[in-house]
Amino acid sequence: MRKIPASVAILGLVCVGLVGCSLPGSTTCDRSDEADSTGLSGVTVSGMTDQVPKVGLYTPFRSTSTQFEDVAVGDGTQITTDSQLIVLDLSITSGTTGDTLFATAYDGDLSGVASLSQWMQVVPGFEDALMCAGEGSRVVVALPPGAIEPTTAASLALGGDDSAIAVIDVRKVYLSKADGANQFNVGNGIPTVVRASDGRPGIIVPDAQPPTELVVQTLKKGTGAEVTGDAPVRLHYTGLTWADRTVFDTTWDADPKSIALDTTPDGFQTALKGQTVGSQVLVVIPPDEGYGDQPQGGIPADSTLVFVVDILGIDQPAATAHVD
Repeated sequence: MRKIPASVAILGLVCVGLVGCSLPGSTTCDRSDEADSTGLSGVTVSGMTDQVPKVGLYTPFRSTSTQFEDVAVGDGTQITTDSQLIVLDLSITSGTTGDTLFATAYDGDLSGVASLSQWMQVVPGFEDALMCAGEGSRVVVALPPGAIEPTTAASLALGGDDSAIAVIDVRKVYLSKADGANQFNVGNGIPTVVRASDGRPGIIVPDAQPPTELVVQTLKKGTGAEVTGDAPVRLHYTGLTWADRTVFDTTWDADPKSIALDTTPDGFQTALKGQTVGSQVLVVIPPDEGYGDQPQGGIPADSTLVFVVDILGIDQPAATAHVD
């Protein structure tokens, strides 16, 4: 596995003390500055938000730009970055015929996790329509000709001059980074954590012998659901070995990972069980609670492991992922 020099891992940041610190950066997201929705004045959307919506419009409906309007405003976690993971239900209505061309199952399945940027590859206008929308929102979007990726539009039988109406129900929004309250931790000889404005951590390992027992420090305390181990947990993490201070794995260059805790070392499981969504946790795992005397990929035998873990959400358990 590719290793990252420690000088990169700490991101050139310096922080004094044992509590994680962050660079300045706004976490507010204002939904009030919506796009002009005058073109949607003749469109009606009705029905419960957990069911396929009923869309009424005068045909042929035409739009020259992507416009959107909130039908229902959710008060859950907001979408603040295009890299954020979300679960959507979606219907698309032809502006020419008024027929429903596509609809997701609306069956309570929350396993279809994708980033906003992935959705934008199919419908670029979804970025403006969904940015700052909260979990639980229903958004109606006017899509002009060409607003849907051509291959997808063709599969929906949308002509090159056809407009469409999308109704998006935001089912689940994962955090982009730990958003809990900073916690004060005391301890000597424990790694220090620094953070960039996007949440990416850097880890400074002291020039000292590693602890011989498991160390768990909650750097940020979230207010979300508790991690029990009964369902996979969605994480951003960075891991390095104490001895060489080199990152052996990080999720921060890709999407967060869905992790079943029972597939991880004992120390990792112990550290995360009982933590809450929104928390950031520093974990130092001695060899007897890590991989022991067995090398693991780029991790030498008898390594003390250091992890910084952001808990972003809890996935729907596989056994109940599909509701009949």
